[in-house]
Amino acid sequence: MDAAGSQVANECAQYAGQRQSGFITTQGGNLLCSKIIHLITDNQVKSQVSKVLHECEQRMYKSVAFPAIGTGQAGQSSAKVADEMLDAIVEFARQKSVQHLQTIKIVIFQTNMLRDFYESMKKREDSDSSTTESESWLSMFKSFFWGRKQSSEKKKSMILEKKVNLVTFQICGESQEKVVATESWIKDLILKEQFENTISDEAIENFDETQFAILEDLQRRKQVTIEILNKLSPPQITISGISRDVCSVSREVQEMIQKIKSTEEEQSKAELLYNLVEWRYLGSNDSFVAFDKLTNMQLEHAKMAKKPNLNVRIKNKNYKVNLKTLRATDDQGKTKILQRVTKDEGK
Repeated sequence: MDAAGSQVANECAQYAGQRQSGFITTQGGNLLCSKIIHLITDNQVKSQVSKVLHECEQRMYKSVAFPAIGTGQAGQSSAKVADEMLDAIVEFARQKSVQHLQTIKIVIFQTNMLRDFYESMKKREDSDSSTTESESWLSMFKSFFWGRKQSSEKKKSMILEKKVNLVTFQICGESQEKVVATESWIKDLILKEQFENTISDEAIENFDETQFAILEDLQRRKQVTIEILNKLSPPQITISGISRDVCSVSREVQEMIQKIKSTEEEQSKAELLYNLVEWRYLGSNDSFVAFDKLTNMQLEHAKMAKKPNLNVRIKNKNYKVNLKTLRATDDQGKTKILQRVTKDEGK
C-alpha cells in the first residue's frame, strides 16, 4: 500500500463500505499497472483467485499479477496456496468463453515458496502427459503464463514452425549477489531438464504432408522443438526440449521412419513380382484389368501359401477371392472372373 501511494489508500477508504464479491478495485497509483484489486481475506484462496480472474475477463483486462495469497499474515501453507491458486487458474483456462485475459503472473518473493509452486505445476504436467487431445487443458493453462499465440500465425506447408514459449523471471533480492545466485540456480534447473537428439536417415527425405502433420501435432502437445534438415545428406530431424518428451517423440519419429521403410520395401517387392506375374479381373467392357501392384503381390503370395481365399478391393468394393476357382464375389453375391498371367506368356 505504501508503494501504491496515498491516492490508492484514499480510494480504499472510500470504497471500504461498498465492497462487493469480497474485493474492491482502485487505480494503480504509483505502481506500474492500471488497476489494483484489493482482496478481503477469508482464507478461501481458490474462490478469491477465481473471482478475480472472472472480474478481469469481464472488464476485458489483458493481464493480471497475483502475490502468493494468504501466505503472509494469514499464515497459510505455501503448498496449499499453490495448489488452490493453480486449481483456480486451470478451471478458468478450461472455459471456452475466455477471450480477453491473456497473461497471468504469480509473483513470489520468498525463495522457499518457489519449490511448492514448481511441484504443484509439475503434478499437473505429469497428469497431462497421457492425454491425446489436440489441445490439452494444460497447454491452455500454460498459455496464460507464457502468453497466447496470435491466431494469425500461418503454417508453412511442409515446414515446421519453430515453437518458442518465452517465460520471464523477475528476480528481486536483498543484494546483487543474491539476485545473481538465484539467476544461476534457475538456469541450472532449466539446463537439467533440457536434452537434444538428432536422427539421421534417408527415409526422412520421403516424409510428406501426413508425417509433417504428425510432427506438428507432437510439437504442439509435447515440450519440444522439432527441426527438419532436408538439405543434409542424409537428412536429419533434431528434437530438443524436456528430456522425457524428447525421448518419447524420438521413439515416435523412429516408428514413422520404420513404417516408411517397410512401405518402400513392400512396394519394391511388389514391383519385382509384377515383372514376373500379373493378376487381373474381368472389367465391365469384357476386357481384363490388372490389379494394383500391392494387391497383385498379395494374391500371388496367397496362392503360393495355398490359401483358399483372400479379401481384396476392386473399385472401392470388398470382394472375396476363391483362389481355386479364380472367382471374386462381392457382398451382394456378384462375381468377377480372375486371371493369372505369367509375363513370359505375354499379355
